[in-house]
Amino acid sequence: MTVSVVIPALNEEATVADVVRAVLVDNPLEVLVIDSSSSDATASKAQAAGATVLSWSDIAPEIPTRPGKGEALWRGVKAARGDVVVFVDADLTEVPPHVVSRLALPLQDPQVHMVKADYARTLDGAPSGGGRVTELTAKPLLRTYFPAISHINQPLAGEYALRRSTALDVPFISGYGVESGLLIDISERCGGSAITQVDLGTRSHRNRPLAELGPMAQVVAHSILGRAGVLPEEVAVPDQRPAWNTLG
Repeated sequence: MTVSVVIPALNEEATVADVVRAVLVDNPLEVLVIDSSSSDATASKAQAAGATVLSWSDIAPEIPTRPGKGEALWRGVKAARGDVVVFVDADLTEVPPHVVSRLALPLQDPQVHMVKADYARTLDGAPSGGGRVTELTAKPLLRTYFPAISHINQPLAGEYALRRSTALDVPFISGYGVESGLLIDISERCGGSAITQVDLGTRSHRNRPLAELGPMAQVVAHSILGRAGVLPEEVAVPDQRPAWNTLG
């Protein structure tokens, strides 16, 4: 089972090199940094750390790019060569040890298609209380409309592993709703038991102000409610990309 690591990055020069070095410890088949037209030194620092850096516009160039993390993720899947794709965010200030091998290991079970990271979220130095969009928006809505995946503690986690064959068979929302969309779509296709999680300890992350969290929460809510049929899909997720298998 070969593993590709995909790291979506936009102006993350301060952290991307450390993230690349951390994932290289597990000797994956490849480490791809998908650069979303950064204006800083993200690309050069990632390459110097040992990653293969690809501009998102160079992957499937016949399809114009759209803003959003999900756009970089599905272009990374297209470029990857491994049986398994492990996604890791470029802005991590602390990368869990052996994050790649720990996330990929459960996929040795052929019934598992997705592995999400599980961790405690810090808030302003406190050991818990982070992940406010997750706790106040994503998890209540998922418990209500998609109880089969209510066992996933961090549905919006940016660290997770997918079978590449499965990733090629589901659509990726271009924006911030990509993680919730993938979680729902894979559970609908493969069953809730096809998604598991791995405890990675504690995650420290930038705690954003409420002014930034509100729009994120709205996108996540629209994504989940669109999948639930409460909102029309074209209204809820207007920036959704089709699955690769529909593109020929």
